[in-house]
Amino acid sequence: MYTDEYKRWLEAELIDFDLKKELQDIEGDDEAIRERFAVALQFGTAGLRGTLGAGTNRMNIWVVRQATQGVADWVKTQGGTQTVAISYDSRLKGWNFARDAASVLAANGIRVRIYDELMPVPALSFATRYYKCNAGIMVTASHNPAQYNGYKAYGPDGCQMTDDAAAVVYDSILRTDVLTGAKFMPFAEGVEKGLIRFVGDDCKNALYEAIESYQVRPGLCRSAGLKLVYSPLNGTGLVPVTRVLRDIGIEDITIVPEQEYPNGYFTTCSYPNPEIFAALEKGLELAKETDADLMLATDPDADRVGIAMKCPDGTYELVSGNEMGVLLLDYICAGRIEKGTMPKNPVAVKSIVSTPLADAVAAHYGVELRQTLTGFKWIGDQIARLEEAGEVERFIFGFEESYGYLAGPYVRDKDAIIGSMLICEMAAYYRSIGSSVKQRLEEIYAQYGRYLNKVDSFEFPGLSGMDKMAGIMSGLRQNPPKEFAGKAVTKATDYAKPEETGLPKANVLIYTLEDGASVIVRPSGTEPKIKAYYTTLGKDLAEAQAEKDQLAGALEPLFA
Repeated sequence: MYTDEYKRWLEAELIDFDLKKELQDIEGDDEAIRERFAVALQFGTAGLRGTLGAGTNRMNIWVVRQATQGVADWVKTQGGTQTVAISYDSRLKGWNFARDAASVLAANGIRVRIYDELMPVPALSFATRYYKCNAGIMVTASHNPAQYNGYKAYGPDGCQMTDDAAAVVYDSILRTDVLTGAKFMPFAEGVEKGLIRFVGDDCKNALYEAIESYQVRPGLCRSAGLKLVYSPLNGTGLVPVTRVLRDIGIEDITIVPEQEYPNGYFTTCSYPNPEIFAALEKGLELAKETDADLMLATDPDADRVGIAMKCPDGTYELVSGNEMGVLLLDYICAGRIEKGTMPKNPVAVKSIVSTPLADAVAAHYGVELRQTLTGFKWIGDQIARLEEAGEVERFIFGFEESYGYLAGPYVRDKDAIIGSMLICEMAAYYRSIGSSVKQRLEEIYAQYGRYLNKVDSFEFPGLSGMDKMAGIMSGLRQNPPKEFAGKAVTKATDYAKPEETGLPKANVLIYTLEDGASVIVRPSGTEPKIKAYYTTLGKDLAEAQAEKDQLAGALEPLFA
């Protein structure tokens, strides 16, 4: 009974001051108690994510310790180095959670390599591989608002944990009492015993060297005179992104002052997500003031990067994740062919919800484009398959429409450091030949057609939200739509049926329409949202947008 669990927490000696105060403040408030204790945060392949606070349905040190005991139990069955890498971003309680995770692992006799300063997702993925760890832990809630934190678990390949491993960890978590079940050793004792060590400069420098080795046109940026405005959105990007950009010769970098240093309250943008305009607003103001060629922003854990490009008329235009994915694919292919560095039988990878324009570009350059489920671990899985076959050099690029890019197999998650480097190099290249990113994008549309890709999100908050989402998906399966906005559905693909798709099971529905447009419906794996993805193709932007609006209007009642 959730009230009993609440009382147990309230009366526990070990509960720290701020959680104790929260528990006292909600005494007698059944709804607040139920919301915190009726369920526990579920550990999935993305780990944990939730609001900070007291209770089993919140992110706090007790939930983190319990999850880490689950990871420790799994690691102990794995052999190998018996080591786990840990990193954390700028979120509130980030260091506390990372330190306590290290303490639980050390108490279980497992060695830890933890960063001595906040570092992004790609750095964690790299350290996991560099130290041949059994697992990695990243304390982050990615681009969620400030009241969230989270915990991502990685496998030995530096890729997010597989479903099978996560299920084993979750099973162990369920057997571990949240307040008393995790083994624990003070952090200082773990350091003293040599179980907890910091990540060395050798590992940090090896990451930068690996990233810089994937320049397409090395040396180009030194003479191109690119002017850049950059915002780390108060997260982890500042040190690694500026280090790599300066290494490759980009010196004219203006940092958005209010968003320069780590700040888990994200006071200048309530939603630190480079996909949305509000997060880039401060940077855009500065770009106009300084007449920058490009404005760049990375999210708090620096695995995703968004940009605004300067147009010929001096205005700035945001570039979508799909457009940037296509631009980078086009730039890498053309550049590597020109430089003679394109591997034989090159492979690029994208998620099923990303733009089909990439298929056309890949075909043009003779590149095999593989499709995966949403979630960068599936792109990592494709790299692993190439690696197993001794052909890892064939992988040239992977992307997701949600601003995640990777150009090299040195890590197995999306990487805003290499994304930033390649975007800047691409902008510098087009500048050096009297063109621009905007001009190249228009040329791509002229060559392949005016694709438009848009995503709408529908939120379902509260405990009943997940049930509503499940009901909507079930309704779509039981009564499949025959048409949207007068356009007949010619093909419906249900990714819950792996025998039909050839991919692992996923809660995704794709509808292909008679005119070649498509509608994809997918619940988010980390937030109480259903996302609708639209792809339309018109003779110009207005025509493509008009069809998107019609399709969105037809879909909206389904999510009411």
